[in-house]
Amino acid sequence: MAHLNPQFTTALNSIEPGDDKTNAPEAHKLVRAALAADPKLAGYGINSILIGSYKRKVSIRRVKDVDVFCRLDSLPAGVTSAEILNSFFEVLHTEFGKDEDGHRRVTRQSRSLKIAFPEFDLDVDAVPARPSTSGGMWEIPQRGSDDEWVETNPEAMSELTIAMNDEHSGFYVPTVKLLRQTRRSLLNGAKPGGFFIEVATYQAFASGDVTGKTQAEYYVSALIAVSKLLTSFVKNQIAIVDPTRDGETIHVRADDDELADLDREFARAGDTAASALAEEHIGKAAVLYRILLGKNGDGDTVFPMPPGFKDDGTRNESRATPGDPDVPAGSKTFG
Repeated sequence: MAHLNPQFTTALNSIEPGDDKTNAPEAHKLVRAALAADPKLAGYGINSILIGSYKRKVSIRRVKDVDVFCRLDSLPAGVTSAEILNSFFEVLHTEFGKDEDGHRRVTRQSRSLKIAFPEFDLDVDAVPARPSTSGGMWEIPQRGSDDEWVETNPEAMSELTIAMNDEHSGFYVPTVKLLRQTRRSLLNGAKPGGFFIEVATYQAFASGDVTGKTQAEYYVSALIAVSKLLTSFVKNQIAIVDPTRDGETIHVRADDDELADLDREFARAGDTAASALAEEHIGKAAVLYRILLGKNGDGDTVFPMPPGFKDDGTRNESRATPGDPDVPAGSKTFG
């Protein structure tokens, strides 16, 4: 079987955020500081934390946005979601103003404020939140409403990620990253986004359908399990469970064509992954893995060929590699 451990290690390194590891923390620190310095928001007990894929360490190169969850512990009950979004906009626009081209750096969105950091080539989304009456949860502005709030629990996803990663000896997080990269490679940025694939991967792991002893085995079994969940979702309307809220499911912002593409591409990917793992010829297996993982955010091929193999999977004429079943005969004879 084609486990290709060194190549998977290199592939994971190639999708790891690069300069974003420095830029993202600096950007969200600046946003948090601006909000905390405002007297009105300070009176509302603002206490901001980092959330999202970057926080959970499952983001892949490149990181284009960072989420800051702005907990308002003392927000009065009468303050509407529209009013708090307006307050956030005033504070952030005053702080960050316009870029060099005269464009506003702060954009008011339906449930958050997006702050552009052109010097880092990324955005920060600041999401206001108030304590939920159900306890232990939070509410954020409801999309499409000026005074409604909707319950969420983003901190729980970080806790679940850590626990699942520990349960699987550190294989869960890198597997999520590889499936996010597969989605990006296959769908070319189309919806649904990476979070939907992440939650589907969590459900696949929680079901017990994902196992292995190597990264290849985890990647392949997860891809197959997730492809089945996606087919059930698209064709049978069996929703993906929200692991952070009992009885709730994940809402997907994608149209029917996008969902059909998702189902088709992941079903094919599952078959390709199974063939790659079962392939005895490591050059041929590597070609299949690189088809699945494509290129990273810098445009570089993610999965490398093993030493001694060309990009088409054939072996260099003068070099044999351990594990290669096609070793050429030597030129010398011994009597």
